[in-house]
Amino acid sequence: MTSKTITIANTLNVYLERLLPVLAPVGIVLGFLMPGFFIQLRPFIPLLFGTITLSGALRLKIVEFGSTIRSPRSMLTFFISTRILMPLIAMGVSSLFFSGDNDTITGFIMLFCGPIAVSSFIWVTMYRGDKALSLTLLLLDTLLAPLIVPGTLSLLMGARVTLDMTNIAISLVLMVVIPTILGVTLNETSRGTIPEAVCPYLNPVSKMCFILVIAANTSPVIGIIRFNDPMVLKVAVICFLLTSGNFVLSKCAGIVSRSSHEKSIVIFFAGSLKNIAAIMTIAVTFFPEAVALPILTAILFQHIISAIMAKLLVRKEIHRLPGS
Repeated sequence: MTSKTITIANTLNVYLERLLPVLAPVGIVLGFLMPGFFIQLRPFIPLLFGTITLSGALRLKIVEFGSTIRSPRSMLTFFISTRILMPLIAMGVSSLFFSGDNDTITGFIMLFCGPIAVSSFIWVTMYRGDKALSLTLLLLDTLLAPLIVPGTLSLLMGARVTLDMTNIAISLVLMVVIPTILGVTLNETSRGTIPEAVCPYLNPVSKMCFILVIAANTSPVIGIIRFNDPMVLKVAVICFLLTSGNFVLSKCAGIVSRSSHEKSIVIFFAGSLKNIAAIMTIAVTFFPEAVALPILTAILFQHIISAIMAKLLVRKEIHRLPGS
């Protein structure tokens, strides 16, 4: 019976992974259709999000650091392109098109300074990238998020926005850092037995939690969304262009750093896919509603763009891999 339930859970997880590009839009639609219901889930967002983070963290091992830290070039390339260049580009472009609209500019900066999406590991696996580097970057970037997100906003926006840096950092620690440390600890101390027993069930549950988090975060901001509003269309277009540009930048970063094909794939996905659910939670909790608009629009097509850009920029190289 246990074997059968594990098979069912794994099958469900594979199915949900195939639907990855549409999971976030489904959450948005639910939030729009039933805002009164999903807004009641907001007090449970840290628990829901912690489940998502824990699911990904249970794969992580401290030993993964060894090989990657001994060859840090790809890691440095990632942090320069993702944590310095892309937030600056986002600020420059959004300031050009939304001059004086500090809330919208803040939303774009938040979008592109957020931590790596846990789902980036799924894309790296599908495209045969360096899993050790992917997991190492995921762990490091997640642990640094409470410093990077408020720090970047403070440096780039300064006095133009009011930042509750302490509570933003605490929120990221609760949703991201603590579940990550817990997941790594459980994996290490049990020598992989706990993840082997839990992950088949936790993986599909985490994807359902992802939909609930998106729906719960969408419900408070539906009042600012008017699809016939030129402002919404303008934000969506700029968001689409910046998100696509982020993939191009990540691709160029891998080339410039002369990283191996497998490491370049990691930079491509990890540098471009953001943990939008976490960013959205921070935006809705600590900022005016307008800050959430760029983030909300990005949720709609981040993984769709990922699929398109991967096909354009990565697919041809996969066929040259041995055994492919």
